[in-house]
Amino acid sequence: MAVRLRTMFRTRTGGFPIGFRRGWSEWQRDLPTLVAWAKANGFALLDLGGDADESATIVTGAGLGIGSADLVDWGGLFSPDAGERRDAVAKNSAYVTRCAAHGIRNYFLCVLPKDPSRARAENFGYAVESFGALAPALEASNARVVIEGYPGAGALACTPESVRALFREVPSASIGLNYDPSHLLRMGIDPVRFLGEFAGRVGHVHGKDTELLSEGLYEYGTEQPATFASPIGFGGMHWRYCIPGHGHARWNDILAILAETGYTGGIGIELEDAHFNGTTEGEQAALLYSARFLESV
Repeated sequence: MAVRLRTMFRTRTGGFPIGFRRGWSEWQRDLPTLVAWAKANGFALLDLGGDADESATIVTGAGLGIGSADLVDWGGLFSPDAGERRDAVAKNSAYVTRCAAHGIRNYFLCVLPKDPSRARAENFGYAVESFGALAPALEASNARVVIEGYPGAGALACTPESVRALFREVPSASIGLNYDPSHLLRMGIDPVRFLGEFAGRVGHVHGKDTELLSEGLYEYGTEQPATFASPIGFGGMHWRYCIPGHGHARWNDILAILAETGYTGGIGIELEDAHFNGTTEGEQAALLYSARFLESV
């Protein structure tokens, strides 16, 4: 008896295809099995890691799209050592060229300096240099970097100030954004206003949310670590990452802006939620809950 595949998930607003970012748990390590599960359950695309030049054929061969692929050697791109930066640019340029043969157009990374103890302006200069040097390879492949604004140690290009400055210094359209409202909410930045300003540079979107914990905010504030309590998994004391619909992101407004500004990519669910991560059953359920929520918005 033939297995009937579910209709592909798409958002109600904009009709954007929905997929997910490949995670690190045991059940996701076997890529052919993961791809088969994704296809059988209606997911349209996968976001891959830094091995996409080798793994892409398994995904595309099954009829799924690739939302993004991680660049390699992020730290080297933002190293204080000029030789290390040149080597990282060369390595990533060659990787982009190999991946282009598989139709990959979005290359994911976070701007995390190799030495976050250095002045932010200094590390910003290294990022500008490396992105400028990487742009020709991206442009030749009709591709772009999609920067996620994860606010890690010394992170850049995660706030309006530094994103705006990066686009001013490296105006190439090959330098773009992975829009992830969860990080903006965590930092107290209005994700809808941010999208309104930078929608034209968005090449990929993460389906992830953040719940703001008012009791934790009262108890611990934002400036000091807790003295006795421990933070929740995938979160801090007054916030936690969660699946779309369980947090404070205004997905109706987000999808409406994407549709109005001509976004043509997909939504890749990035699963980081302490209520679901850790078991195969929980993670698969969370991916399906997320897709059904986004499908209804």
